[in-house]
Amino acid sequence: MNEQLKPQKALISVFHKEGLDALIEAFDQYGVKLLSTGGTEKHIRNLGKNVEAVEDITGYPSILGGRVKTLHPAVFGGILGRRDNTSDKDEMSQHNIKAIDVVVVDLYPFEETVAAGGSESDIIEKIDIGGISLIRAAAKNFHDVWIISNREQYARAVDILHANDGMVDLETRRRFAMEAFAVSASYDTAIQNWFAGYNEKTTLRYGENPHQKGYFQGRLSDVLQHHHGKELSYNNLLDIDATLNLLSEFEDTTFVIVKHNNACGLASRDTLLDTWKDALAGDPVSAFGGVVACNRTLDVSTAKEIDKLFVEVVMAPSYEPEALEVLKSKKNRILLSINDLTFVDWQERSILNGKLVQQRNGKTDRAEDLSTATSRTPSDEEVNDLIFASKICKHTKSNTIVLAKNRQLIGSGTGQTSRVDALRQALEKAKNFNFDIKGSVMASDAFFPFPDCVEIADKQGVKAVIQPGGSIKDKLSIDYCNEHDMAMVFTGTRHFKH
Repeated sequence: MNEQLKPQKALISVFHKEGLDALIEAFDQYGVKLLSTGGTEKHIRNLGKNVEAVEDITGYPSILGGRVKTLHPAVFGGILGRRDNTSDKDEMSQHNIKAIDVVVVDLYPFEETVAAGGSESDIIEKIDIGGISLIRAAAKNFHDVWIISNREQYARAVDILHANDGMVDLETRRRFAMEAFAVSASYDTAIQNWFAGYNEKTTLRYGENPHQKGYFQGRLSDVLQHHHGKELSYNNLLDIDATLNLLSEFEDTTFVIVKHNNACGLASRDTLLDTWKDALAGDPVSAFGGVVACNRTLDVSTAKEIDKLFVEVVMAPSYEPEALEVLKSKKNRILLSINDLTFVDWQERSILNGKLVQQRNGKTDRAEDLSTATSRTPSDEEVNDLIFASKICKHTKSNTIVLAKNRQLIGSGTGQTSRVDALRQALEKAKNFNFDIKGSVMASDAFFPFPDCVEIADKQGVKAVIQPGGSIKDKLSIDYCNEHDMAMVFTGTRHFKH
């Protein structure tokens, strides 16, 4: 490992030549021999500089229309050979492989070709193989090699050479290696996105607010078929995503009504019409202008009931032809068929000067996951309602409390800074819409640090509670439940949603 590297040979293979001349001049000034390919080699010769052709050290010309130029042991051995490894040095000597100390690569313009609307064959030809391999090889061996992986680094590289009399220290090489792997990751992501269709962009009317621009990136048609109504907006798509994620939790006949990403109505019943009526009863005020979805073919009788209310988006796996005609009576009402309920495995959110990435919350609480924490074990009916409530809670903004009874959402507190406030909001909603809270169940997205929530719920008639558990003061809530004939179960899984 060289703390200070004095480059002797640099391999330069770039697509764009802008800014390259100053770097070549600096290499020449400090006695760095140049090795190059194709158009870059010609460019260097035109500058009046000596340059060795890669094919002269590999013994092979550029083949397959330029697809194979540098992929050869004479090149990659020269990059990957460890200078302080006796075995590597012996093998390099045996095969007459000369060390390469600097690699300068600028990848084919894949993203630019996609953005310009290039054909599939044009785009595929811009998937760089040799270049990305050179970047990764040189970055891996940063102890002995300096990787310059994009043209934005050329000026900085020139300054480094001049400031250190042609030397490059280890920390600089490490930093450039880190940047090289960022280039590699971004490039591969762009290619993956193209294959997945994420590079298709649908311009939206506007973003979250009219003064903000917005677009959807992906193949929306894979998920939804647009039958009727205006184009989808940014906010429509956020609510649609929230609705479908929640709907995917249920196998029984279910209707979901969402407003501002939170469920304001949800029920599971034997018939679709009853399901709609009971879902709407959960909060008919908030349902106005919302997004509604069911997991069964939408029949005409249910469509006629939906038509009585202004809703912005209706979704179903399919529609009876007459039901579709009924719902088309409103010009701007958006009618969609659900083609596929497959979701991305990793979720991204922009933040500060970067992004947060997390795995999708694919954990659904089930009866077999529950551990009873109280003396009283919940009945089978209560377990069904507890699981029902927990599914809704998982998809509701934190802090949240969900109240449910007989597989119907009767009240929820959403996005509160206090769990007690979330409970009070849920209770108030249930009372406002004339629900009998006695015999209902309560779900919480996180543990109770104090027994206040179970005490408030008990006094209103809640008889069973589902929560993750895990507070050092769990026993306080458990003791209260035992003293007041309440059942409490732990899931062991927190479901924060920020």
